[in-house]
Order: sequence, then structure tokens, then C-alpha cells
Amino acid sequence: MTNAVQRLVRCAVYTRKSTEHNLDLAFTSLDAQREACEAYIRSQAGEGWRLLPDRYDDGGLSGASLDRAALQALLVEVRACRIDVVVVYKVDRLTRSLADFATLIELFDAHAVSFVSVTQSFNTTTSMGRLTLNILLSFAQFEREVIGERVHDKIAASKRKGMWVGGPVPARLCGRRQEGRGGAGRRRNRGRHLCPLPGAWLRAGAGPGP
Repeated sequence: MTNAVQRLVRCAVYTRKSTEHNLDLAFTSLDAQREACEAYIRSQAGEGWRLLPDRYDDGGLSGASLDRAALQALLVEVRACRIDVVVVYKVDRLTRSLADFATLIELFDAHAVSFVSVTQSFNTTTSMGRLTLNILLSFAQFEREVIGERVHDKIAASKRKGMWVGGPVPARLCGRRQEGRGGAGRRRNRGRHLCPLPGAWLRAGAGPGP
């Protein structure tokens, strides 16, 4: 008899199919994914892994966005700390975006949830899986920084060409006043006109005067 009580590991399976094609069949791609994930969970029964009964299946939805009903339902359970491991058939079933993947992994990590891809030997419950995860997240961070640098360079190039970016063209107040329409007794329009700054000012990076 063992002295220690084995910890129960609650596992949730997430499946996704990009198109609705053949979703009306008796056995679909979603079923095949779930079958493989369930078999993997059974293989880890000695470690205390147990399959949760709830299904999280997104059929006919792209992996480019996180706006998926089943995925959002899964994340609600993750935030409620009712899941210990999220199991998928392949990483791209969860998301095709590296940035979104990094966001999800950060959420999982904040709630002590591990992530497993059964066909790619990706398992963050192991040290090697966590190493692989850190490499992927490093690439995600690199991607975000490169995008930021490209945006900064594009803005700088546009300014050098005298192009205004990031909002309406700046303007300066003219001293002209405009008479109100109509005859005597009508109030005058005492507002000042807004005149675009000369192009030379824009190219020089000057702003409107006081």
C-alpha cells in the first residue's frame, strides 16, 4: 500500500476543424482528433490523468482567431481552475497564430495548466516540453519586436517624404474672420478658420505656432 495519495489530473480535450465539410458524417475529423487525445490520456492513467466529460469542439472555424465558442468555454474553465491539462491533436488545432499561442500559454501558466499536443511530443508537464515552449515564446517575442520596428521605420520614412501619419493634418489659426450670412442684426461668426500647415513646415517637422 502506498503512503502518498496520487494526485488527480483533470484533462480537457480541445478539437477544431477549419471547414464545415463532412461535419455531418457519423465520424468526423473532430471525432478522430478526440479519439487520439483520449487514447493519450488513457496512456497516462498511471500518472493520475483523467478525462473530463465536457467536449470542446469547434467545427468550421479558423485557427487565425481566438473568437471561437468552444475555445472560449474552455478558457472559462481554465480561469476557474477546473482544468489541469489541455490536450490537443496538433498545436495548430489550438491556434495558427504564434502571438495567440503565446497569449494562451501565458494564461495556462497563470492558472497552473499544462498543454499537450499528442502528435508532436509537445508536453509542458515535462522539462523538455517547457524548454520547447520557451523557444516558441522567444520567437513570438521576436516577431512582435520585428513588427514594431517595421511600423516605426515606415512612419519615419513617411515623415521624411512630408507625409502626415497618425491622424488629421495639423493646422494653424488664420487671422481671418468670417461674416455671418444674412442682413443687419445677425450675429457675426467670429470663429477663426483652420488652415493646413505649409508642406515645408511638415517636412521640417515643425508644429503650429502659438
